[in-house]
Amino acid sequence: MFIVTGGSGLIGSAVLWELNQAGIDDVLVVDHLGNSDKWKNLAPLRFADYLEKGEFRDKLRAGAFAGAKIEGFLHLGACSSTTERDASYLVDNNFHYTCEVAEFCVRHGVRLVYASSCATYGDGSQGYDDNDDTIEALRPMNMYGYSKQLFDLWAKRRGYLAQIAGCKFSNVYGPNERHKGEMRSVVLRSFEQITANGTMKLFKSYRPEYADGEQLRDFLYVKDAVDMVMFLFNTPKAHGLFNIGSGKPESWNQLARAAFAALEVPEHIEYIEMPEHLRDRYQYYTCAKTDKLRRFGYDRPTTSLEDSVKDCIRNYFVPDKHLGDE
Repeated sequence: MFIVTGGSGLIGSAVLWELNQAGIDDVLVVDHLGNSDKWKNLAPLRFADYLEKGEFRDKLRAGAFAGAKIEGFLHLGACSSTTERDASYLVDNNFHYTCEVAEFCVRHGVRLVYASSCATYGDGSQGYDDNDDTIEALRPMNMYGYSKQLFDLWAKRRGYLAQIAGCKFSNVYGPNERHKGEMRSVVLRSFEQITANGTMKLFKSYRPEYADGEQLRDFLYVKDAVDMVMFLFNTPKAHGLFNIGSGKPESWNQLARAAFAALEVPEHIEYIEMPEHLRDRYQYYTCAKTDKLRRFGYDRPTTSLEDSVKDCIRNYFVPDKHLGDE
């Protein structure tokens, strides 16, 4: 049996889809569906059972899984909102929960791959190198990033990073993210805006070295992200923290142009004011160094921004399909 937490989310449902592609459906999916439409991401997929997060945590603490034959644990469940203000909730949901999972996996010899985040790098002044030895110097810019940093540091102190693999995801986008609300990707936002009124709105730049729309991000298609996750899972010698990104900084303008091209409509970009509360925390450049992942043997190229945006929009957003509907 596999356990996938966050199994109805963007990355979690894509991992479940990838397992299904490999003929695996003996999977326990864990999540909190609540009042959202995340259930739609699960509908086309195959799995053995589903548990709400609270019930799963209770069972895990009570030792209910101690005798189970678990082939792997992919812990992808987290609150990923970079604007979440409830620090106590984030510490419990993103830090304590992951500690419980890690303790179980290490105690029972279960392979664990978990979601960290590139948000741990903060403003990038310390670089974007996934070196376990230097993570103490990182200063996240929001509570979400800090909650992820707390676990990375805890796992290092316990010596667990020598046994488990953490994925520092960059800007991941793709099918199965319509439920994300304000946290949905700019790819989905661009599709929504362009199909609604033919215009894409991007934030103006407030730094002279970056023209409007030329702020840079490491964009990664969810299919590539999941391929990297499963490579780490299937490579037991790979342990510690790994950047999961394209390794290429690309601009918001490039992304917008790819969306216009996918929809085959004329480009029309409007630059708007950035909200005051974001200006001091806004990242102008991110680029995940992926050398460490490559050293462990991952050799596949990532899908180009143009091709991945085209696949995402034409094969999923336009027909309103989910992974597994193919």
